[in-house]
Amino acid sequence: MDTDTRADIRNPNRNIIEVIRTLRPELRKSDRKVADVVLEDPRRILNATVGETAALAEVSQPTVLRFSTAIGCNGFQDFKIRLAQSLALGTPATHSVLLDTDEPEVVAEKIFDYTMTSLDWARSRLDKAALHKAIDILAAARSIEFFGFGASGIVARDAQQKFPLFGVPCGAQLDSHQQVMVATMMNPGDVAFMISNTGTTRSIIEIARIARENGASVIGLTGSDSPLASYCDVPLVVETLENTNMYTPTISRIAALVVIDILSTSVAMRRPAEDQARIHRMKRQLSDMRKMQPI
Repeated sequence: MDTDTRADIRNPNRNIIEVIRTLRPELRKSDRKVADVVLEDPRRILNATVGETAALAEVSQPTVLRFSTAIGCNGFQDFKIRLAQSLALGTPATHSVLLDTDEPEVVAEKIFDYTMTSLDWARSRLDKAALHKAIDILAAARSIEFFGFGASGIVARDAQQKFPLFGVPCGAQLDSHQQVMVATMMNPGDVAFMISNTGTTRSIIEIARIARENGASVIGLTGSDSPLASYCDVPLVVETLENTNMYTPTISRIAALVVIDILSTSVAMRRPAEDQARIHRMKRQLSDMRKMQPI
């Protein structure tokens, strides 16, 4: 891990639970014992003294103090304050403390808690100004094309299903050749909506570049301030507490889908009353189709 990355992780505004989980592999062996105790039950540590924490981790009290400094805190009390702030976001149940002995109901509880905590984290860090700019661009769009691969392609498909309801032609391009073709044919007034959790996929960055060179507005939905962001007129950073060591990036996909809902709902609310009435009629017709017909 390079120096800049370490400095960013130790930023006092970051969730200390995630800081511990991220830095754990680089900590000393004795410090990792403290980290494991914290991750296993952070609420228990919230009310513990230095001595009690040391006893739980089976380490010395100086080790607990050194651990606090190693994760970027100014002592044990500062660590507990940041721990309380993290717990205020929700109950963290990091994937790193899932045990082989966990019963399915325990796994369910931990993953639900971790997902809700991560969504709270994403909500607290979402750039509201960027959100407004993205809505302005989408509301004025002549057409919208969504681009994504893999899990991001699923989000693109979901977005492509929602936005045509507002009278704007939409597409969801998942094939790389088709993406190049569509991006090359875009014009001013069109919107290229790039979706990539990592923001480092070279082909997605290239598509963003092509679309922008042809005059299209480019919005990027990504999980960090990534290389993709520099090719976007509006980067929407949706940061989640993702852990992909054992799991597919479900949490980042859920967070991205939530942002798509926010954007599509906000655009819908700007439509004239007659357009909103058409949407309501469409929903009633779909509801009627779902009803069982009498035999």
